[in-house]
Amino acid sequence: MENKLIVGNIGMMFGMAHVEGAMHFGAEVAAICDMNEKTLRAAGEKYNIPVEKQFTDYHDLINNPDINVISVAIPDQLHKKVSLECLAAGKHVLCEKPLALTREDIEDIVKAAEAADSKFMVGQICRFTPSFAKAKELIDNGTLGEVYFVESEYAHDYMDIVKPDENGVVHWRADPIRHGVVGGGCHAVDLLRWLAGDPIEVFAYGTKKNLPEVSYDDATVALLKFSDDCMGKVFVSTGCKRDYTMRTVIYGTKGTIICDNTSPTMQLFTVDETGHTIEEPQIIELEVNNHNYDKEFEVFAEAILNDTKVITDAREGAKTVEVCLAIVKSSETGTIVKPDYNF
Repeated sequence: MENKLIVGNIGMMFGMAHVEGAMHFGAEVAAICDMNEKTLRAAGEKYNIPVEKQFTDYHDLINNPDINVISVAIPDQLHKKVSLECLAAGKHVLCEKPLALTREDIEDIVKAAEAADSKFMVGQICRFTPSFAKAKELIDNGTLGEVYFVESEYAHDYMDIVKPDENGVVHWRADPIRHGVVGGGCHAVDLLRWLAGDPIEVFAYGTKKNLPEVSYDDATVALLKFSDDCMGKVFVSTGCKRDYTMRTVIYGTKGTIICDNTSPTMQLFTVDETGHTIEEPQIIELEVNNHNYDKEFEVFAEAILNDTKVITDAREGAKTVEVCLAIVKSSETGTIVKPDYNF
C-alpha cells in the first residue's frame, strides 16, 4: 500500500483540472509538464508551483523516482505512447478519456495495464457527475423498475475549437483518426454502458453539415441493443448550434429520469400504487459539476491507497472505445456491428 501520493501532471490545457483534483485530495503535486512553455508557466503561476517543478519534457516526470502517480491529460493520439511509458516506469496512471483511438492501441494498453503492478484509471468523468451518479443510484435501488430504454447525447459545437491556429497548424481534434464519436461521444457511450451494460449490437447513421475543417461526420445517431429487454440511443453532434449538453433519459417499467450534466435539477417520474404515472414529476436538486475531477481523483487515490479495483480501469475504457469504433464502422458500412470485447 502507498503511504503518500506524489503526483506528476502531464498536459496543462486539460490537466489543470487534474492538478486541482490532486490538490483537493491532499496529494503532493511534485511536477507539471506541458510542451507549450507559455501554458506551462501560466499553470505554475496559478497553482503556485515553482519553476524548478515545471517541465516541457514528460520524461522528466517519468524518470523522477519520487513521483508515483502521473496524470496523462494530452491529445488523444498520444495516450498510448505516454501511458505505456508511465506503466513501464511503475507509475500509477490516470489517463484522460478516451483510452485511445484505435483497436490496436486499446489492446496494447489493456495488456500493459493488466500486467503492471500499478493502478490504471481512465477519466470517464460522467460517472462522477452528480446528476448521472444520482440516476445510477435510482436504477440500482429499483426506483425505475426494469430499465428498457436509455438515451444520451453529446452535443458540443467544435466550430471554433477545430480551426487551424495562426500558423496554419491543424487542431488535434480535426485529425481524421480522431472521429467525434470516439473523442467526444465516448462520454455518452460510457455513460450508457455504466447505466445499462455492454451493447451487443449497434447500428448507426452519420451526416456532415457543419464542420468543413474535419473529414469525419459531425453528427451521428446510433441505436444500441443491450439485451432482448433493453435498447438505447446515442446522438453525437460536434457541429451543433446550441450550448453544450449531455441530455440523458432513462426509461423503466416504474419510472423515468430526465437529466443532463449542466442543470441544477433532474426530473423523476414515478407511478402510484395502481401503476399509473403520477403527473407531476419529482424535482431533485443537484450540484452542477459536469467535470467532477475532485471526485475522480479521490476514487483513484483510494483505489491506490487501499489496493482495490479501479472502477474505470483500462478494460472498462477499452470497452467504451470499442463501442464507439463499432458505431463509426456501422455508419460507414450501413451494417449492424457487434462490438468485440475480447482484448
